[in-house]
Amino acid sequence: MHTLSSLRAGELAGSKRLDLSCGLTEFPPEIFALADSLEILNLSGNALSSLPDDLWRLTRLRVIFCSENQFTSLPAVLGRCTQLTMIGFKSNQISTVPAAALPPKLRWLILTDNQISLLPPQLGACSALQKLMLAGNRLQQLPPEMAACTQLELVRISANQFTQLPHWLLALPKLAWLAYGGNPYSDHDELAAVVKPALTDISWHRLQLEEKLGEGASGLIYQATLDTSEAVAVKLFKGALSSDGLSRSEKAAYIAAGLHPQLIPLRGQISDHPQHISALVMQLIKPSFINLAEPPSLESCTRDCYAPQQGFNLQTTLAIAIAIANVAEHLHARGLMHGDLYAHNILWNQHRDCLLADFGAATFLPQHDAVVSAALQRIEVRAFACLLHELLQRTEPQPGAANDVLAALQTLHSRCAQPAVGTRPLFSEISTRLIALNITMRPLAATI
Repeated sequence: MHTLSSLRAGELAGSKRLDLSCGLTEFPPEIFALADSLEILNLSGNALSSLPDDLWRLTRLRVIFCSENQFTSLPAVLGRCTQLTMIGFKSNQISTVPAAALPPKLRWLILTDNQISLLPPQLGACSALQKLMLAGNRLQQLPPEMAACTQLELVRISANQFTQLPHWLLALPKLAWLAYGGNPYSDHDELAAVVKPALTDISWHRLQLEEKLGEGASGLIYQATLDTSEAVAVKLFKGALSSDGLSRSEKAAYIAAGLHPQLIPLRGQISDHPQHISALVMQLIKPSFINLAEPPSLESCTRDCYAPQQGFNLQTTLAIAIAIANVAEHLHARGLMHGDLYAHNILWNQHRDCLLADFGAATFLPQHDAVVSAALQRIEVRAFACLLHELLQRTEPQPGAANDVLAALQTLHSRCAQPAVGTRPLFSEISTRLIALNITMRPLAATI
Protein backbone atom coordinates (compact mmCIF):
# COMPACT_ATOMS: atom_id res chain seq x y z
CA MET A 1 0.00 0.00 0.00
CA HIS A 2 1.32 3.42 -0.94
CA THR A 3 1.03 6.62 1.07
CA LEU A 4 -0.25 10.06 0.13
CA SER A 5 2.95 11.63 1.42
CA SER A 6 5.05 9.46 -0.92
CA LEU A 7 2.84 10.46 -3.83
CA ARG A 8 3.11 14.16 -3.00
CA ALA A 9 6.88 13.91 -2.56
CA GLY A 10 7.23 12.52 -6.08
CA GLU A 11 8.62 9.23 -4.82
CA LEU A 12 6.19 7.22 -6.97
CA ALA A 13 7.12 8.78 -10.29
CA GLY A 14 6.81 6.31 -13.15
CA SER A 15 4.62 3.88 -11.17
CA LYS A 16 2.32 1.62 -13.16
CA ARG A 17 0.19 0.81 -10.11
CA LEU A 18 -1.01 3.01 -7.25
CA ASP A 19 -2.77 1.73 -4.11
CA LEU A 20 -4.10 4.42 -1.75
CA SER A 21 -6.36 3.65 1.21
CA CYS A 22 -6.07 6.47 3.73
CA GLY A 23 -9.53 7.92 4.38
CA LEU A 24 -9.62 9.98 1.19
CA THR A 25 -12.70 12.16 0.70
CA GLU A 26 -11.43 13.77 -2.50
CA PHE A 27 -9.39 12.49 -5.45
CA PRO A 28 -5.76 13.57 -4.92
CA PRO A 29 -4.76 15.75 -7.92
CA GLU A 30 -1.17 14.56 -7.50
CA ILE A 31 -2.24 11.30 -9.15
CA PHE A 32 -2.20 13.12 -12.50
CA ALA A 33 1.58 13.37 -12.20
CA LEU A 34 1.55 9.64 -13.02
CA ALA A 35 -0.48 10.12 -16.21
CA ASP A 36 2.30 8.82 -18.47
CA SER A 37 2.72 5.53 -16.58
CA LEU A 38 -0.28 4.67 -14.39
CA GLU A 39 -2.17 1.55 -15.52
CA ILE A 40 -3.79 0.25 -12.30
CA LEU A 41 -5.42 2.61 -9.79
CA ASN A 42 -6.74 1.20 -6.52
CA LEU A 43 -8.61 3.67 -4.32
CA SER A 44 -10.63 1.09 -2.38
CA GLY A 45 -11.34 1.57 1.32
CA ASN A 46 -11.71 5.35 1.31
CA ALA A 47 -14.64 7.79 1.58
CA LEU A 48 -14.83 8.97 -2.01
CA SER A 49 -18.14 9.82 -3.67
CA SER A 50 -16.90 11.23 -6.99
CA LEU A 51 -14.03 11.18 -9.46
CA PRO A 52 -12.67 14.22 -11.34
CA ASP A 53 -14.23 15.02 -14.74
CA ASP A 54 -10.77 14.92 -16.30
CA LEU A 55 -9.86 11.41 -15.13
CA TRP A 56 -9.42 10.63 -18.83
CA ARG A 57 -6.06 12.42 -18.59
CA LEU A 58 -4.74 9.14 -17.16
CA THR A 59 -4.35 7.92 -20.71
CA ARG A 60 -2.78 4.56 -19.82
CA LEU A 61 -5.32 3.61 -17.15
CA ARG A 62 -6.53 0.02 -17.70
CA VAL A 63 -7.86 -0.96 -14.27
CA ILE A 64 -9.62 1.04 -11.55
CA PHE A 65 -10.80 -0.20 -8.14
CA CYS A 66 -12.97 2.05 -5.98
CA SER A 67 -14.61 -0.55 -3.75
CA GLU A 68 -15.79 0.27 -0.23
CA ASN A 69 -16.30 3.97 -0.82
CA GLN A 70 -19.42 6.17 -0.88
CA PHE A 71 -20.35 6.39 -4.55
CA THR A 72 -24.08 6.53 -5.31
CA SER A 73 -23.61 6.56 -9.08
CA LEU A 74 -21.00 4.96 -11.30
CA PRO A 75 -18.94 7.97 -12.46
CA ALA A 76 -19.73 8.93 -16.06
CA VAL A 77 -16.12 9.97 -16.64
CA LEU A 78 -15.09 6.30 -16.70
CA GLY A 79 -16.58 6.04 -20.17
CA ARG A 80 -14.05 8.61 -21.43
CA CYS A 81 -11.08 6.51 -20.29
CA THR A 82 -10.43 4.85 -23.62
CA GLN A 83 -7.96 2.20 -22.36
CA LEU A 84 -10.03 1.15 -19.34
CA THR A 85 -10.89 -2.56 -19.39
CA MET A 86 -11.67 -3.33 -15.74
CA ILE A 87 -13.93 -1.42 -13.32
CA GLY A 88 -14.43 -2.49 -9.68
CA PHE A 89 -16.89 -0.55 -7.51
CA LYS A 90 -17.90 -3.23 -5.01
CA SER A 91 -19.64 -2.33 -1.72
CA ASN A 92 -20.62 1.26 -2.38
CA GLN A 93 -24.16 2.69 -2.41
CA ILE A 94 -24.52 2.78 -6.18
CA SER A 95 -28.08 2.90 -7.48
CA THR A 96 -27.42 4.50 -10.89
CA VAL A 97 -25.28 3.20 -13.74
CA PRO A 98 -25.22 5.80 -16.53
CA ALA A 99 -24.62 4.58 -20.07
CA ALA A 100 -21.88 7.21 -20.34
CA ALA A 101 -19.90 5.37 -17.60
CA LEU A 102 -19.20 2.37 -19.84
CA PRO A 103 -15.78 2.58 -21.56
CA PRO A 104 -15.45 1.16 -25.08
CA LYS A 105 -12.98 -1.60 -24.12
CA LEU A 106 -14.79 -2.77 -20.96
CA ARG A 107 -13.90 -6.40 -20.25
CA TRP A 108 -14.58 -6.89 -16.53
CA LEU A 109 -17.24 -5.04 -14.50
CA ILE A 110 -17.62 -5.52 -10.73
CA LEU A 111 -20.64 -3.86 -9.09
CA THR A 112 -21.19 -6.40 -6.31
CA ASP A 113 -23.02 -5.29 -3.14
CA ASN A 114 -24.69 -2.08 -4.24
CA GLN A 115 -28.28 -0.89 -4.72
CA ILE A 116 -28.71 -1.22 -8.48
CA SER A 117 -32.16 -2.02 -9.81
CA LEU A 118 -31.64 -1.16 -13.49
CA LEU A 119 -28.74 -1.42 -15.93
CA PRO A 120 -28.50 0.65 -19.12
CA PRO A 121 -29.32 -1.11 -22.40
CA GLN A 122 -26.03 0.28 -23.75
CA LEU A 123 -24.28 -2.46 -21.76
CA GLY A 124 -25.17 -4.64 -24.74
CA ALA A 125 -22.75 -2.60 -26.85
CA CYS A 126 -19.80 -3.66 -24.67
CA SER A 127 -18.65 -6.25 -27.16
CA ALA A 128 -15.49 -7.16 -25.19
CA LEU A 129 -17.30 -7.84 -21.89
CA GLN A 130 -16.19 -11.20 -20.45
CA LYS A 131 -16.83 -10.97 -16.71
CA LEU A 132 -19.88 -9.38 -15.04
CA MET A 133 -20.26 -9.44 -11.26
CA LEU A 134 -23.57 -8.09 -9.93
CA ALA A 135 -24.30 -10.16 -6.82
CA GLY A 136 -26.05 -8.35 -3.97
CA ASN A 137 -28.10 -5.75 -5.82
CA ARG A 138 -31.81 -5.18 -6.55
CA LEU A 139 -31.99 -6.34 -10.14
CA GLN A 140 -35.10 -8.07 -11.48
CA GLN A 141 -33.85 -8.30 -15.04
CA LEU A 142 -30.90 -7.72 -17.34
CA PRO A 143 -31.20 -5.57 -20.47
CA PRO A 144 -32.21 -7.80 -23.41
CA GLU A 145 -29.66 -5.91 -25.48
CA MET A 146 -27.02 -7.87 -23.58
CA ALA A 147 -27.78 -10.84 -25.81
CA ALA A 148 -25.18 -9.18 -28.05
CA CYS A 149 -22.48 -9.66 -25.35
CA THR A 150 -21.29 -12.86 -26.96
CA GLN A 151 -17.89 -12.77 -25.21
CA LEU A 152 -19.47 -13.08 -21.75
CA GLU A 153 -18.00 -16.06 -19.88
CA LEU A 154 -18.63 -15.40 -16.18
CA VAL A 155 -21.83 -13.88 -14.74
CA ARG A 156 -22.74 -13.41 -11.08
CA ILE A 157 -26.34 -12.30 -10.46
CA SER A 158 -26.83 -13.99 -7.07
CA ALA A 159 -28.72 -12.25 -4.26
CA ASN A 160 -30.91 -10.06 -6.45
CA GLN A 161 -34.64 -10.10 -7.23
CA PHE A 162 -34.84 -12.30 -10.33
CA THR A 163 -38.04 -14.32 -10.67
CA GLN A 164 -36.83 -15.88 -13.92
CA LEU A 165 -33.64 -16.16 -15.95
CA PRO A 166 -33.35 -14.36 -19.30
CA HIS A 167 -33.64 -16.88 -22.11
CA TRP A 168 -30.87 -15.16 -24.06
CA LEU A 169 -28.53 -15.64 -21.08
CA LEU A 170 -28.85 -19.41 -21.40
CA ALA A 171 -27.89 -19.23 -25.07
CA LEU A 172 -24.71 -17.14 -24.81
CA PRO A 173 -22.06 -19.08 -26.76
CA LYS A 174 -19.18 -18.65 -24.28
CA LEU A 175 -20.94 -18.49 -20.91
CA ALA A 176 -19.30 -21.06 -18.61
CA TRP A 177 -19.54 -19.80 -15.02
CA LEU A 178 -22.98 -18.65 -13.85
CA ALA A 179 -24.26 -18.04 -10.31
CA TYR A 180 -27.84 -16.95 -9.54
CA GLY A 181 -28.54 -18.34 -6.05
CA GLY A 182 -30.37 -16.22 -3.47
CA ASN A 183 -33.00 -14.98 -5.94
CA PRO A 184 -36.76 -15.64 -5.75
CA TYR A 185 -36.25 -17.83 -8.83
CA SER A 186 -34.08 -20.30 -6.93
CA ASP A 187 -35.16 -19.85 -3.31
CA HIS A 188 -37.76 -22.64 -3.38
CA ASP A 189 -35.28 -25.24 -4.65
CA GLU A 190 -32.65 -24.06 -2.18
CA LEU A 191 -35.05 -24.28 0.78
CA ALA A 192 -36.23 -27.75 -0.26
CA ALA A 193 -32.62 -28.94 -0.35
CA VAL A 194 -31.88 -27.55 3.11
CA VAL A 195 -34.78 -29.19 4.92
CA LYS A 196 -34.15 -32.68 3.54
CA PRO A 197 -30.78 -33.67 5.04
CA ALA A 198 -29.91 -33.22 8.70
CA LEU A 199 -26.65 -31.44 9.42
CA THR A 200 -24.88 -32.09 12.70
CA ASP A 201 -24.43 -29.12 15.02
CA ILE A 202 -20.92 -28.87 16.47
CA SER A 203 -20.30 -26.55 19.39
CA TRP A 204 -17.64 -23.90 18.88
CA HIS A 205 -16.29 -24.75 22.32
CA ARG A 206 -15.36 -28.23 21.10
CA LEU A 207 -12.84 -26.75 18.64
CA GLN A 208 -9.28 -25.52 19.03
CA LEU A 209 -8.54 -23.30 16.03
CA GLU A 210 -5.01 -23.60 14.59
CA GLU A 211 -3.22 -22.42 11.43
CA LYS A 212 -4.99 -20.76 8.52
CA LEU A 213 -5.04 -23.07 5.50
CA GLY A 214 -6.50 -20.75 2.90
CA GLU A 215 -8.89 -18.00 1.97
CA GLY A 216 -11.55 -17.63 -0.70
CA ALA A 217 -14.10 -15.05 -1.74
CA SER A 218 -16.57 -16.15 0.92
CA GLY A 219 -14.48 -17.24 3.88
CA LEU A 220 -11.35 -18.30 5.71
CA ILE A 221 -10.35 -21.94 6.21
CA TYR A 222 -8.47 -23.05 9.32
CA GLN A 223 -7.13 -26.30 10.62
CA ALA A 224 -8.67 -27.18 13.98
CA THR A 225 -8.81 -29.98 16.51
CA LEU A 226 -11.98 -31.34 18.04
CA ASP A 227 -12.14 -32.27 21.70
CA THR A 228 -11.92 -35.89 20.52
CA SER A 229 -8.41 -35.08 19.19
CA GLU A 230 -9.63 -35.38 15.62
CA ALA A 231 -8.10 -32.91 13.16
CA VAL A 232 -10.67 -31.10 11.00
CA ALA A 233 -10.96 -28.04 8.76
CA VAL A 234 -13.23 -25.12 9.66
CA LYS A 235 -14.58 -22.58 7.16
CA LEU A 236 -15.53 -19.25 8.76
CA PHE A 237 -17.69 -17.16 6.45
CA LYS A 238 -16.67 -13.52 6.10
CA GLY A 239 -20.26 -12.28 6.00
CA ALA A 240 -23.66 -12.87 4.47
CA LEU A 241 -22.54 -11.88 0.95
CA SER A 242 -19.45 -12.54 -1.16
CA SER A 243 -18.66 -11.70 -4.76
CA ASP A 244 -20.19 -15.07 -5.73
CA GLY A 245 -23.36 -14.97 -3.64
CA LEU A 246 -24.88 -15.60 -0.21
CA SER A 247 -23.19 -17.69 2.46
CA ARG A 248 -26.54 -19.36 3.20
CA SER A 249 -26.71 -20.51 -0.43
CA GLU A 250 -23.20 -21.92 -0.23
CA LYS A 251 -24.04 -23.83 2.95
CA ALA A 252 -27.24 -25.17 1.41
CA ALA A 253 -25.35 -26.35 -1.67
CA TYR A 254 -22.65 -28.05 0.39
CA ILE A 255 -25.31 -29.91 2.34
CA ALA A 256 -27.20 -30.93 -0.79
CA ALA A 257 -24.04 -32.14 -2.54
CA GLY A 258 -23.88 -35.26 -0.38
CA LEU A 259 -21.02 -37.74 -0.44
CA HIS A 260 -18.73 -38.37 -3.40
CA PRO A 261 -15.08 -39.46 -3.65
CA GLN A 262 -14.20 -36.14 -5.31
CA LEU A 263 -15.85 -33.97 -2.63
CA ILE A 264 -14.47 -33.04 0.79
CA PRO A 265 -16.83 -34.62 3.36
CA LEU A 266 -18.84 -32.21 5.47
CA ARG A 267 -18.84 -32.97 9.20
CA GLY A 268 -21.28 -30.37 10.48
CA GLN A 269 -21.93 -26.70 11.17
CA ILE A 270 -20.97 -24.47 14.07
CA SER A 271 -24.04 -23.78 16.15
CA ASP A 272 -22.83 -21.27 18.74
CA HIS A 273 -20.00 -19.06 17.45
CA PRO A 274 -19.51 -16.23 20.02
CA GLN A 275 -19.62 -13.57 17.25
CA HIS A 276 -22.47 -15.39 15.49
CA ILE A 277 -20.21 -16.13 12.52
CA SER A 278 -21.56 -18.80 10.20
CA ALA A 279 -19.15 -21.75 9.91
CA LEU A 280 -18.83 -25.26 8.53
CA VAL A 281 -16.68 -28.15 9.77
CA MET A 282 -15.13 -30.40 7.13
CA GLN A 283 -12.84 -33.36 6.99
CA LEU A 284 -9.20 -32.28 6.96
CA ILE A 285 -7.51 -33.33 3.74
CA LYS A 286 -3.87 -34.37 3.52
CA PRO A 287 -1.27 -31.65 2.92
CA SER A 288 -0.15 -33.49 -0.21
CA PHE A 289 -3.17 -31.97 -1.98
CA ILE A 290 -2.45 -28.69 -3.74
CA ASN A 291 -4.43 -26.39 -6.02
CA LEU A 292 -4.24 -27.40 -9.66
CA ALA A 293 -3.81 -23.73 -10.65
CA GLU A 294 -4.09 -20.18 -9.35
CA PRO A 295 -7.16 -17.97 -9.93
CA PRO A 296 -7.35 -15.67 -12.95
CA SER A 297 -5.20 -12.56 -12.97
CA LEU A 298 -6.13 -9.03 -14.04
CA GLU A 299 -4.67 -9.86 -17.45
CA SER A 300 -6.15 -13.36 -17.93
CA CYS A 301 -9.61 -12.22 -16.71
CA THR A 302 -11.46 -15.54 -16.95
CA ARG A 303 -8.58 -17.98 -17.30
CA ASP A 304 -6.66 -19.64 -14.47
CA CYS A 305 -2.93 -19.15 -14.07
CA TYR A 306 -0.71 -22.23 -14.09
CA ALA A 307 2.90 -22.49 -13.01
CA PRO A 308 5.13 -21.63 -16.00
CA GLN A 309 6.56 -25.13 -16.33
CA GLN A 310 3.37 -26.99 -15.35
CA GLY A 311 2.92 -30.08 -17.50
CA PHE A 312 0.94 -33.34 -17.44
CA ASN A 313 1.36 -36.74 -18.95
CA LEU A 314 -1.63 -38.21 -20.74
CA GLN A 315 -2.60 -40.51 -17.85
CA THR A 316 -2.77 -37.53 -15.47
CA THR A 317 -4.84 -35.41 -17.86
CA LEU A 318 -7.24 -38.29 -18.35
CA ALA A 319 -7.47 -38.99 -14.61
CA ILE A 320 -8.27 -35.37 -13.76
CA ALA A 321 -10.84 -35.17 -16.54
CA ILE A 322 -12.57 -38.36 -15.37
CA ALA A 323 -12.64 -37.25 -11.74
CA ILE A 324 -14.10 -33.81 -12.45
CA ALA A 325 -16.63 -35.09 -15.00
CA ASN A 326 -17.78 -37.70 -12.49
CA VAL A 327 -18.27 -35.24 -9.65
CA ALA A 328 -20.00 -32.73 -11.94
CA GLU A 329 -22.35 -35.49 -13.09
CA HIS A 330 -23.03 -36.31 -9.42
CA LEU A 331 -23.83 -32.69 -8.56
CA HIS A 332 -26.13 -32.24 -11.54
CA ALA A 333 -27.99 -35.42 -10.62
CA ARG A 334 -28.54 -33.94 -7.16
CA GLY A 335 -29.94 -30.73 -8.64
CA LEU A 336 -26.82 -28.58 -8.25
CA MET A 337 -24.62 -26.55 -10.58
CA HIS A 338 -21.18 -25.84 -9.13
CA GLY A 339 -20.91 -22.46 -10.87
CA ASP A 340 -17.14 -22.14 -10.41
CA LEU A 341 -15.76 -25.25 -12.12
CA TYR A 342 -12.17 -24.05 -12.34
CA ALA A 343 -8.71 -25.55 -11.89
CA HIS A 344 -8.08 -23.23 -8.94
CA ASN A 345 -10.98 -24.96 -7.15
CA ILE A 346 -9.53 -28.41 -7.79
CA LEU A 347 -7.15 -29.97 -5.28
CA TRP A 348 -4.93 -32.77 -6.53
CA ASN A 349 -1.85 -34.79 -5.60
CA GLN A 350 0.85 -36.69 -7.41
CA HIS A 351 -1.22 -39.88 -7.21
CA ARG A 352 -3.76 -38.18 -9.50
CA ASP A 353 -6.38 -37.96 -6.76
CA CYS A 354 -8.71 -34.96 -7.22
CA LEU A 355 -11.14 -33.02 -5.02
CA LEU A 356 -13.55 -30.32 -6.18
CA ALA A 357 -13.90 -27.56 -3.58
CA ASP A 358 -15.63 -24.20 -2.99
CA PHE A 359 -19.42 -24.06 -3.34
CA GLY A 360 -19.53 -20.27 -3.11
CA ALA A 361 -21.07 -19.92 -6.57
CA ALA A 362 -23.17 -23.09 -6.47
CA THR A 363 -26.78 -22.80 -7.60
CA PHE A 364 -29.78 -25.08 -7.41
CA LEU A 365 -31.07 -26.24 -10.79
CA PRO A 366 -34.80 -25.54 -11.37
CA GLN A 367 -36.62 -28.79 -10.63
CA HIS A 368 -39.77 -27.38 -12.24
CA ASP A 369 -38.22 -26.69 -15.65
CA ALA A 370 -36.31 -29.52 -17.30
CA VAL A 371 -35.47 -27.47 -20.40
CA VAL A 372 -33.81 -24.66 -18.44
CA SER A 373 -32.11 -27.20 -16.16
CA ALA A 374 -30.55 -28.97 -19.16
CA ALA A 375 -29.35 -25.64 -20.59
CA LEU A 376 -27.73 -24.72 -17.28
CA GLN A 377 -25.98 -28.08 -17.12
CA ARG A 378 -24.59 -27.52 -20.61
CA ILE A 379 -23.31 -24.09 -19.56
CA GLU A 380 -21.23 -25.87 -16.92
CA VAL A 381 -20.07 -28.30 -19.59
CA ARG A 382 -18.36 -25.35 -21.27
CA ALA A 383 -16.52 -24.67 -18.00
CA PHE A 384 -15.32 -28.27 -18.20
CA ALA A 385 -14.27 -27.62 -21.79
CA CYS A 386 -12.11 -24.70 -20.63
CA LEU A 387 -10.50 -26.91 -17.98
CA LEU A 388 -9.90 -29.73 -20.47
CA HIS A 389 -8.38 -27.28 -22.93
CA GLU A 390 -5.97 -26.01 -20.27
CA LEU A 391 -4.94 -29.57 -19.43
CA LEU A 392 -4.47 -30.52 -23.08
CA GLN A 393 -2.34 -27.42 -23.70
CA ARG A 394 0.03 -28.72 -21.03
CA THR A 395 -0.06 -32.41 -21.98
CA GLU A 396 3.08 -33.90 -23.43
CA PRO A 397 3.00 -35.16 -27.04
CA GLN A 398 2.19 -38.85 -27.28
CA PRO A 399 3.86 -41.64 -29.28
CA GLY A 400 2.05 -44.23 -31.33
CA ALA A 401 -1.42 -45.40 -30.38
CA ALA A 402 -1.56 -43.13 -27.32
CA ASN A 403 -1.82 -40.21 -29.72
CA ASP A 404 -5.27 -41.53 -30.71
CA VAL A 405 -6.42 -41.13 -27.11
CA LEU A 406 -5.07 -37.58 -27.06
CA ALA A 407 -6.88 -36.82 -30.33
CA ALA A 408 -10.11 -38.24 -28.88
CA LEU A 409 -9.77 -35.93 -25.86
CA GLN A 410 -9.31 -32.99 -28.20
CA THR A 411 -12.44 -34.00 -30.09
CA LEU A 412 -14.35 -34.26 -26.81
CA HIS A 413 -13.15 -30.78 -25.87
CA SER A 414 -14.47 -29.41 -29.16
CA ARG A 415 -17.89 -30.94 -28.53
CA CYS A 416 -18.04 -29.54 -25.00
CA ALA A 417 -17.06 -26.07 -26.25
CA GLN A 418 -19.66 -25.86 -29.03
CA PRO A 419 -21.08 -22.30 -29.24
CA ALA A 420 -24.59 -23.72 -29.72
CA VAL A 421 -25.38 -24.62 -26.11
CA GLY A 422 -27.90 -27.34 -26.96
CA THR A 423 -25.37 -29.34 -28.99
CA ARG A 424 -23.03 -29.93 -26.05
CA PRO A 425 -23.12 -33.35 -24.33
CA LEU A 426 -24.27 -33.71 -20.74
CA PHE A 427 -21.86 -34.96 -18.11
CA SER A 428 -23.34 -38.46 -18.15
CA GLU A 429 -22.20 -38.85 -21.75
CA ILE A 430 -18.86 -37.15 -21.08
CA SER A 431 -18.11 -39.52 -18.20
CA THR A 432 -18.98 -42.57 -20.28
CA ARG A 433 -16.70 -41.42 -23.08
CA LEU A 434 -13.81 -40.67 -20.72
CA ILE A 435 -14.08 -44.04 -19.01
CA ALA A 436 -13.98 -45.75 -22.41
CA LEU A 437 -10.83 -43.80 -23.26
CA ASN A 438 -9.31 -44.83 -19.96
CA ILE A 439 -9.93 -48.50 -20.77
CA THR A 440 -8.20 -47.96 -24.11
CA MET A 441 -5.34 -46.24 -22.36
CA ARG A 442 -4.53 -48.94 -19.81
CA PRO A 443 -2.55 -51.32 -22.06
CA LEU A 444 -0.70 -48.32 -23.54
CA ALA A 445 0.33 -46.80 -20.21
CA ALA A 446 3.44 -48.94 -19.87
CA THR A 447 4.72 -47.82 -23.26
CA ILE A 448 4.68 -44.05 -22.65
